[in-house]
Amino acid sequence: MASRSLGGLGGSRGGGGGGGSGSGKKSLSARNAAVERRNLITVCRFSVKTLIDRSCFETIDDSSPEFNNFAAILEQILSHRLKGQVTWFGYESPRSFWDYIRVACRKVSQNCICSIENMENISSSRAKGRAWIRVALMEKHLSEYISTALRDFKTTRRFYEDGAIVLGEEANMLAGMLLGLNAIDFSFCLKGEGLDGNFPAVIDYTPYLKFTQSSDSISSDEEELRTLGSSDSESSTPENVRPPFIMDDNTWFNKFKRVKQKYQLTLEQKGYLEELLRLRENQLSESVSQNKVLLQRIEDSDLAHKLEKEQLEYIIVELQDQLKSHQSLDQFSGEASLSQTPLDPGQSQEGDGKQDTLNLITEGKENTPSLLGLCGSLTSVASYKSLTSLKSNDYLASPTTEMTSPGLTPS
Repeated sequence: MASRSLGGLGGSRGGGGGGGSGSGKKSLSARNAAVERRNLITVCRFSVKTLIDRSCFETIDDSSPEFNNFAAILEQILSHRLKGQVTWFGYESPRSFWDYIRVACRKVSQNCICSIENMENISSSRAKGRAWIRVALMEKHLSEYISTALRDFKTTRRFYEDGAIVLGEEANMLAGMLLGLNAIDFSFCLKGEGLDGNFPAVIDYTPYLKFTQSSDSISSDEEELRTLGSSDSESSTPENVRPPFIMDDNTWFNKFKRVKQKYQLTLEQKGYLEELLRLRENQLSESVSQNKVLLQRIEDSDLAHKLEKEQLEYIIVELQDQLKSHQSLDQFSGEASLSQTPLDPGQSQEGDGKQDTLNLITEGKENTPSLLGLCGSLTSVASYKSLTSLKSNDYLASPTTEMTSPGLTPS
């Protein structure tokens, strides 16, 4: 019975251990991915610092080991957890980071994407990506390219898997790190061996793994080696061992070298931070100037709108006045026409004759087109007859009319 119970207990433990191992594997993989991302970002920061330090003494080109190491680190960061390209047959072919840069950096003004695509001596995608790194460094736009690509989150998500550096919080640090490289003048040959895309990039971690002993340490490396050597020899005695507080010139010289190295490192970091501060101040001044220009444009547009509004209001008032004047003229003309309408047909005929006579008399006074037309009508035969009838009715003295009048008979 005891054996059976122990066996059941062991089985239950085994089942629980299987579930724990699954969660343990997931946590281990997540830890490894986080450590990998942190290592690459840290090494990239160190490589940028070494490039800035080296640029103070010599020109950076393809022969510089600091640049080759930086290019390999940046290539590893941009290739971290990059998705493959699925073909029509369902196979997944490897993809280079240049495929992502070519799509995500199209929005950069005056970009070098098309010029790199048209290079004849570069055929592979990896070689084009390496050429892009060199051209962007010479143009001092590498940080701008990376920032623009990271802002296009939809394209970045399409090219990279979960846990990639460009999808994590480390991506924001990457663009800020690369900003310091704008202060370096690079000179590269785009036909060298560094553009060979047949070989993967290998990072040299040796320059970043040097151990610097603190000044508070009890013993230096030389003292430890001397102690180990004296402890191995059988002839060593306590009298032959030198007291630890007594130091020779060599020890003082080593301590001086360490202090000098610390001072140089602090000075380089200070220069790096001052350069970053200068760049940030330039960006801030440009933003302030652009803001002022935009505010001035807004004020000008508001003033123009106010002037246009005043002009339109003045035009509306003037049109209203003109409309009122036209209405008053129409009303006056209507009243005049009603007052001049005759009621008796005989009176209308007499009035027409008198009106023709008045028009003939006032011909010289009013020289308007309407009156000229009316005066021209008086030369016709009917107008002449009406004028003779008017003279006869008014008893005007005329011997010719008295003799020719049909109504008069000789006495």
